[in-house]
Amino acid sequence: MANHGRTDGVEVKGSALSYMREKKGTLGRLAGYLLHYKGRLALALFMTVVSNSLALVGPLLSGYAVDAIGPGKGQVDFGKVFFYAGWMAAFYVLSALMSYGLTVLMVTVSRKVVQKMREDVFGRLLSLPVGYFDRHQTGDVLSRITYDIDVVNESLSSDLIQMLTTVITVGGALAMMIVISPYLVLVFCFTVPLSAAITRFITGKTRPLYRARSASLGRLNGFVEETVSGQKTIKAYCGEETAAWEFTKKDREAVEAYYKAEYYGSTVGPMVNFINNLSLSLISVFGAFLYLAGKMRVGQISSFVLYSRKFSGPINEMANIVSDLQSAVAAAERVFMLLDELPEGEGEEAGHPKSMRKIQGKVELSHVNFGYGPGKAVLEDFSLEVFPGETVAIVGSTGAGKTTFINLLMRFYDPWSGAILVDGKDIREIPRTRLRGAYAMVLQDTWLFSGTIYENLAYGREEVGREEVMAAAKAARIHTFITQLPDGYDTVLKEDGANISKGQKQLLTIARAMLQDCRMVILDEATSNVDTRTEVQIQQAMGCLTEGKTCFIIAHRLSTVRNADRILVVDQGRVAEQGNHQELMEKKGIYYQLYEAQRI
Repeated sequence: MANHGRTDGVEVKGSALSYMREKKGTLGRLAGYLLHYKGRLALALFMTVVSNSLALVGPLLSGYAVDAIGPGKGQVDFGKVFFYAGWMAAFYVLSALMSYGLTVLMVTVSRKVVQKMREDVFGRLLSLPVGYFDRHQTGDVLSRITYDIDVVNESLSSDLIQMLTTVITVGGALAMMIVISPYLVLVFCFTVPLSAAITRFITGKTRPLYRARSASLGRLNGFVEETVSGQKTIKAYCGEETAAWEFTKKDREAVEAYYKAEYYGSTVGPMVNFINNLSLSLISVFGAFLYLAGKMRVGQISSFVLYSRKFSGPINEMANIVSDLQSAVAAAERVFMLLDELPEGEGEEAGHPKSMRKIQGKVELSHVNFGYGPGKAVLEDFSLEVFPGETVAIVGSTGAGKTTFINLLMRFYDPWSGAILVDGKDIREIPRTRLRGAYAMVLQDTWLFSGTIYENLAYGREEVGREEVMAAAKAARIHTFITQLPDGYDTVLKEDGANISKGQKQLLTIARAMLQDCRMVILDEATSNVDTRTEVQIQQAMGCLTEGKTCFIIAHRLSTVRNADRILVVDQGRVAEQGNHQELMEKKGIYYQLYEAQRI
């Protein structure tokens, strides 16, 4: 069964990512999100065409108004001038109203696209294996779901409108200029390719700079998140200066990356604008020659100049938003990289029968080998058989593999080789949700969310009654404390239970575990944050509530595991000793040395 479970390996993941990137480009995937709103996009396209078409009529009417002015003094047909000017004003007002409606529509679409994207990202985060979060900083993950998606939102709501406007305006203006004077249009045969070449050259240089900017901001956010969450430790060790120096370093890197991307990206606009002004100068010169030759009227030259501005203006604006587009694409790439991560056990639920007999609690590990990195095994040839209702304690020095053992039981990771069986069935043949639902788990690192005490205790069993919650709290010796609070069980806890002590948080998590109707229990240093007296009370309560259940206890404090049915001593990834407390003490081996060391 070697390597049967290494579904989250680097090679598999890398090949999957490459396949996804080859299958769909970033812009194509963004378009896929937009196509969820085909009707609104069609309306936006219609409004864009109408708005810009109305605006394109203006220069033509302006030329007619100019031609109404005769060559001599007082030879002005004011009737025609006011007629054409009035229609110009009407067309421009209608165009402005349509443009406003278009902006509102696109902001709505972009908001919905970003909402859907955030939901997809958060849903993928919930489906990712634990190993992903072990490899990535929390701040970097948060940066993708906040900053990077916000960048995409800004681009969709503004840049997309400008792109549509550019296509229609440039095409319409070019058609009108060809109708007015095909000769003058030849000027753009020189200036447009020159603008395109410059834009392409600069964007090629700046694209990697925008990727580096997003990555550096992600690293900065990751460091800030770590620093904020570790404030007590930093202050206890007087590490403020070191933290400030490290932040300054990362902040400088982020600022430098931001500056380079914006500096080189901002050079496109001025250069293209210079070329557009050059084209206007050439049009003025050659237009004068055509007028002297009798090939054009003054009104036509005036209209052509206005159309040339409409032709070159959007091109200039397009050059200016190229940097924003590149920034959005770089941000979208980071978002899609997260979405392309392989989810944990995708599709496995459909491959398993819905009706399975209730798990009894027999657990067996057979010649299990596992490590977090290639070639670095944490558990080697690990074998164990635990019977239903048996309490097994796992002890050993730091880094021996105790927590890794629990990670494999819960299938947060799959073993390299060997098998883990529950009730005689390989856990890879049991849906993860069903497997994990068979365990009640209490960790050393407590987790409470912003909400009432009742909501925290009932987490995972929302249908549970208040009487059951109170019974579990009483068994965990936390009921009295809760009733002394102003709102009792309806007291709202701050984030991570910041308004109660660490020991009280631990008791709440123990009570929450007691509410789970599970056949197996995992206690990972579950009493490490309570005093000795409370620990004895909890041990007594847990002994009653876990009766008949398979229990796994990880402990450094060996006095808490003396009554375990069996004690496993793990050393360098292997089971070095096993037996009950008395048997291991009589052997005077590793367990005896650890126990005696704690008594000193």
